[in-house]
Amino acid sequence: MTDAIASFGAGGRPVSIHTDDAAKVRLKGRYRTETWFKWLGAAAVALAGLFLVLLLSTIVTQAIPALRQNYLTLPIDLSAAKVDPAKLDAANYDAIAQEALTAKFPDVTSRQDKRLLRGLISTGTGVFLRKDIAADPGMLGGTVDYAVPLDDFADLYLKGLLADVGSDEAISTSVTPSETSGDIDLTFGDDAMLTLARGHGATEGENGMLTLTSGASSLLVAFNGGTVKLTALSPGANGTAVAKGTVIEALDSTAPAASGQAFLRVIDTPEASRKISDKMIVWLDTLKSAGLIESRFNSIFFFTGASREPELAGVWGAVVGSFLTMIVTLAIAFPIGVSAAIYLEEFAPKNRLTTIIEVNINNLAAVPSIVFGLLGLAVFLNFFGMPRSAPVVGGMVLALMTLPIIIIASRASLRAVPPSIREAALGIGASKVQTVFHHVLPLAMPGIMTGTILGMAHALGETAPLLMIGMVAFIVDIPGGFTDPATILPVQIFMWADFPEAGFQQKTSAAILILLLFLVIMNAIAVILRRRFERRW
Repeated sequence: MTDAIASFGAGGRPVSIHTDDAAKVRLKGRYRTETWFKWLGAAAVALAGLFLVLLLSTIVTQAIPALRQNYLTLPIDLSAAKVDPAKLDAANYDAIAQEALTAKFPDVTSRQDKRLLRGLISTGTGVFLRKDIAADPGMLGGTVDYAVPLDDFADLYLKGLLADVGSDEAISTSVTPSETSGDIDLTFGDDAMLTLARGHGATEGENGMLTLTSGASSLLVAFNGGTVKLTALSPGANGTAVAKGTVIEALDSTAPAASGQAFLRVIDTPEASRKISDKMIVWLDTLKSAGLIESRFNSIFFFTGASREPELAGVWGAVVGSFLTMIVTLAIAFPIGVSAAIYLEEFAPKNRLTTIIEVNINNLAAVPSIVFGLLGLAVFLNFFGMPRSAPVVGGMVLALMTLPIIIIASRASLRAVPPSIREAALGIGASKVQTVFHHVLPLAMPGIMTGTILGMAHALGETAPLLMIGMVAFIVDIPGGFTDPATILPVQIFMWADFPEAGFQQKTSAAILILLLFLVIMNAIAVILRRRFERRW
């Protein structure tokens, strides 16, 4: 009361140190500080949310193309002359599919062009065809329409990820070819094509000659049933333009194409800067316009193992490897971790030895994961001679890494059970073991299971310790057991991210989405278990 009323103001009202002008200034400053703190907190949360949205949107955007795969339907000749029903393994299924493709382009005759054309379909076509024939022998004996997966570059082009291709625009002048195939001359009715070529990187030479090198945009002229790639242009007589070009698809005739009957397509990405040639683009567009290419759900990605070919690479082997590894991790870490926590929390004497053990368990939770990988390499592989790249070894290494987390979480859950539960059990004559296992442990189990699942989710995302025990090896087959060579999702993502092929970029993002989905499911299970068995006192 002595400091509550320090003096009286002019109106006779008491003036306190809490109500004078200085106090009001201090109060205003405190409110201002609180407001700033709240805004800073909200800004931090908003910034974190923004980065999370950017991260997820980037991953999802890059992953979406990997969920679809383009297939080319070809008439495959599976007559007895090609495939002997008694000797299915003796047939060359890749050659059969390639023959069906080359039959679509009879004008492709040179060895180099045939090799480019055959490169449009995946190198795994023969394997898929052989597998489908074994599953359905009724395919044999005639010609069947069979959808083969396209090569990764062809697939990326059709998805619009490999080259910037403009739409076909009608040429507003006549075009006259000199021949129907090979290297030919084209005469345009005006010189507008010269201006267009300059705008797309053509190199200017003597006498106004413009050369379209591989570093410039590609100009493709489609007319008379064929396609010509322009290589050079020069001014002609009477305001015309003369171009030299290479026929990619043979023309039907040398008849002049009237205004509006010829179409120009500009590929802005220079041929030297992309992994697909102009010829392959023209062939793909022809096949697509014929309705022979369709986009399907990418079952190859979800249900096959790893491959060096992007269009054949799948994530199923890594998913199975992750599942087997997590089973081993859980089988080892959960009983040992919970048992250690029960002993330390309920039975161990409180002395210097147990204190040292508790401190070291807490310290182990902060040890870098690579150290556990080195331990697994030295003990499990080099000393015990266990198989490399096997889920059983990966699970043991991850169990060592997860044990401290489970022990700490379990001890916290046991400690959270009210002492009255123990006292009541002991008071009615229960032994110490009965008290712990019949009363304390069931009440602590939701927290223990939550901590265990979160520890498992942490282990699932680890890569470094598994690199040390050889789980970074290139494994094609789906693991069938705990000792089979395998890899796991984080390692698979690490490997794909390191491959130079562009097709692996989308598959890397898609695999990250699957890993995130795996982790979200595990965390959701932890939340459900906690809410289902949670007890309040």
